[in-house]
Amino acid sequence: MTRTVLQLFDLKGKTALVTGGSRGLGLQLAHALGEAGARIMLTSRKAADLEEATAQLQGAGIDARWVAADCADEADIVRLVDETLQRMGDIDILVNNAGAAWGAPAEDHPVSAWDKVMNLNIRGYFLLSQQVGKRSMIARKQGRIINLASIAGLGGNPPEMQTIAYNTSKGAVVNFTRALACEWGRYGITVNAICPGFFPSKMTRGTLENLGEDALISRAPLRRLGDDEDLKGITLLYASDAGKHITGQWLAVDGGVSIVTGG
Repeated sequence: MTRTVLQLFDLKGKTALVTGGSRGLGLQLAHALGEAGARIMLTSRKAADLEEATAQLQGAGIDARWVAADCADEADIVRLVDETLQRMGDIDILVNNAGAAWGAPAEDHPVSAWDKVMNLNIRGYFLLSQQVGKRSMIARKQGRIINLASIAGLGGNPPEMQTIAYNTSKGAVVNFTRALACEWGRYGITVNAICPGFFPSKMTRGTLENLGEDALISRAPLRRLGDDEDLKGITLLYASDAGKHITGQWLAVDGGVSIVTGG
């Protein structure tokens, strides 16, 4: 029998692991999945932040727990998957969101900063996907992987935004998404990416201050920045059976910034 729309979007009985989930976009994504019925395991580096975010989710009636881990560290990634499997069982949905940024002119960009951004923003995505795939999704022939990229990964930036490592890493996330989708489609695993534009957050605070919020808004056809609801719909589509025939894709959620010629 053909399911209804509400049935297709229902995540009851599913478990989601969300990295970088203690604030900002990661916490918004965790809310979306939890509001649809999924159990949530949050992770980031700081226990205090995770406790606060988990309490917020639980206050909204969501079954949420946390594990502190550094997703740039391979041993921590293995431990994170160990604890999630032990405490919550199989992982149905993986959200790779933990990320870092660094601003510096390309000619003076510290190599150590380049490595920090790359290790978290793309190497960490690969290592965690590998662990979750091998230990939970592949054998069961099912799973949803959602990678947070960025419109910064779709091209260059205005000259005043000197974030070459971040842009490069997010471009890598887009093609990592495509490549993994091709390999793991035979296992019933979908792999998709979200490319947000500017959302107010701790990571974007410096950019918003330097360039000016009004200037950034003026570049967007919708004349607004992203808010605490704008990623929920695409997250739920990618995570649920409503999106079961979508894989290897990315979608910009940016108020139209990425479609503006020369934008």
